[in-house]
Parts: sequence; structure tokens; C-alpha cells
Amino acid sequence: MPAVVFADIVGSTGLFEKLGDTSASQLMNQLTGVLGRVFEQHNGRVVKLLGDGVFAVFPNAGDAIAACVSLQARFKAEPVIPAGSGRPIQMQMGVESGEVVEIEGDCFGDAVNSAARLADLAGADQILTTQNVWNEILSAQRPSLRSLGPMHLRGKALATHIYRVEWQTNHHMDTTAMGVSMYAPAKHQTLALTLAGRTQVFDIAGAGITIGRSTEAKLPILDPRVSRVHATITNRAGQIVLTDTSSFGTWVYFANQIEAVTLRRTECFLVGFGQLSLGCEIGADKAPMVSFEVG
Repeated sequence: MPAVVFADIVGSTGLFEKLGDTSASQLMNQLTGVLGRVFEQHNGRVVKLLGDGVFAVFPNAGDAIAACVSLQARFKAEPVIPAGSGRPIQMQMGVESGEVVEIEGDCFGDAVNSAARLADLAGADQILTTQNVWNEILSAQRPSLRSLGPMHLRGKALATHIYRVEWQTNHHMDTTAMGVSMYAPAKHQTLALTLAGRTQVFDIAGAGITIGRSTEAKLPILDPRVSRVHATITNRAGQIVLTDTSSFGTWVYFANQIEAVTLRRTECFLVGFGQLSLGCEIGADKAPMVSFEVG
């Protein structure tokens, strides 16, 4: 079964602002050239250059996963730090397996749409994939896939079982945009939510937490950009899951990352600490912000 990969450069918009259009465009061309060559070395074919990324197809899921791991490892071992940015280039990737329809050199299909959504959802240095890929790859590759459980990808009615590829060795307790390793969580966890300087600590082993404009929400926020029931936070098998149920979306900023995980009727795990921007991005005027910290 063919496999589809979307590989995007994290924070490309910020690079254009810092470097200027000419320098940033040259850098993007160099980077996408590297992506294309590595994919071709793993039997992949570049379908389209996306400006800040690459869309490629592979004859099978095993080659696709191997190519993505090879790229992530290369950028980690040989970091590319653009002059004036101070931060190394990072990639976010999505891999899906399924039928692909080719029309005049371009490719279409549900697998293409899912791979693009996975790349959007992934955090920096991450590779996200699905149950379809887990089913297709060799048994030797499967231990590197960590289950994140079912999630709703934008535009899809049914939940998709998502996996994260653990490509870094000895990287058991990483704090990332999507989750943590599948080691047993602490028996007792709390979640501290801070709004306008006031902190509330919740025992997430109990009932779920609602955030919204409704006065019945456990964390009420009076802002027109916030939906009545904007988001819920629940405990799912020891993992803290934030689910967006809003009209305008939720932006999740983990730790000190400047790139957000954008949720629109989708969900992600909360780990470590960070901020939630409700109904708009963090840079909007008087954005409704909630800080979180998992204890």
C-alpha cells in the first residue's frame, strides 16, 4: 500500500520576518532540496514542493517512516541554524498509508488529506502517523510507535488512532506538543490553571474540567471569542487530554515553544507546562490566555 508524507519546516513564517524574503526563500529552497534528496534515497517521490515543506509518496509505509526518521536524525546531528535566528531548523511530519489517485502529476485521496492534517498537528521534531501505518510496517519498526489514542483530525468525521514515532534513542520522558512516552504515569496528578493571575489546582483523577463562557464552567472566561463550552480537560488512562469544542479554536503553546498546536474540534495531551489561547492566537489583542502546569 502506498504511503504519503508531509514534512513541514516549523516556524517558517517567523523566519521570513527575521531573515527577509530573499534570504528566507533561499533557505527554504535549500532545505526542501535536502528533504527531496533524502526521500528519494528511501524510494520516495516528491510530488510537490510546498514552499516550507515537501509532499512525497512512497511505495510502502516502512520506507516512508525510515525516510522521516533519517531526516529528523540528520537535522538533530547536523543542526541548521539560520544567521540571525539563533534557533535550529526543526521539522514536523505526518505519515499516512492508503490509496493514492494521481492526476497530471499531482496526488489526491484520503491518505493525502490525513498526512497533511497529521503534519499540522505534530510538534517540532515530531513524526505522527496512524493505525494504518502501524498495520503496514514490519514488526521490527512497530516498537518505535507510541500510541496517543484516538483523535479527531480536522475534516474527518471518525476518530483516527494516532501514533508518534519515537525516533530519538533514550528519549523516554520528553515534553512535546502531543504527549509523553507510554511509561506509567504518576499515580496522582494535578493540573494548575492560571487565569488573570488567579490559580486553581484541579485533581484530574476526578470529574472533567470545562473551560468556557458559561457560568457553569469550572473555569469561566467572559470573552466573546470564547465559546460557552470552549474546551474540556479529562483524564484518559492516566493522560491529561484537552479537547477543543469551540467555534474559533484553541491554540496550545507548550513550554517555551513559539509554535502552537492548533485545535479545531480536535484534541491533544497536556504535559509539562504552557499556555492556552482561546478563540484566537496568542498575539491577538487581549487574547484570553490560560496558563497550565501538570503536577
